[in-house]
Amino acid sequence: MYTATGTLDREDYLTRFSPMVKRMAHHLMARLPASVEVDDILQAGMIGLMDAVNRFEEGQGVHFEVYALQRIRGAMLDELRANDWLPRSVRKSQREIEGAISRVEQRLKRPAMEVEIARELGMALPQYQEALQEARGGQLIYADDLNEPGSEGGESFLDRHCIEPDGDPLTRLHDSAFRQALIKAIEDLPEREHLLMGLYYEQEMNFREIAEVMGVTESRVCQMHSQTVARLRGKLREWVQQPSRARN
Repeated sequence: MYTATGTLDREDYLTRFSPMVKRMAHHLMARLPASVEVDDILQAGMIGLMDAVNRFEEGQGVHFEVYALQRIRGAMLDELRANDWLPRSVRKSQREIEGAISRVEQRLKRPAMEVEIARELGMALPQYQEALQEARGGQLIYADDLNEPGSEGGESFLDRHCIEPDGDPLTRLHDSAFRQALIKAIEDLPEREHLLMGLYYEQEMNFREIAEVMGVTESRVCQMHSQTVARLRGKLREWVQQPSRARN
């Protein structure tokens, strides 16, 4: 693990931890639009790993893996900051999908099916599924992203890429009423969507692994994830627009 001079053996560490970089990159890809190349994220992650190897010092009170995770993730986010990866068309598409889902579910008083959402949007089912694929990227907000420093002008990651311009996501997560609304929205998901979210967010599986578990293609998992997130965002947007619920 160390060379004769007492420094980390770079080649050994790169070999041992490169699979972790690959796993992190594929997991992150689910939050990004299809225009983002996984190879770009992988390359940035490997740079972060090399930086961790070069900078790590024993006695810092932290294990190398924990230190490396921070460096790798930071390098990947820096790569994303360097490119405006969330075009307006992605935001517009997801908002249209969210609106269609909300309207159908309000009418039917049950979770909307894909064919019903497609019909509401005036699309054929394959066209709707393609829209889901393209809408990947406008996803659930991660609270820990709020702590990522910005690049130029001190602008944070969420300042540039958060779909919702109003409100503080971390504050909302700290609100017990909102947390209960989120839990209820997740519990009300259709069975397969509930399973998908558990595998992705709790088990931290990537889409390829989830596809194997669910017996579908990776692209199908991506479509389901986009639809599920749109379903949840629609429910939670409705809740936020009626703040009196938090006081009742």
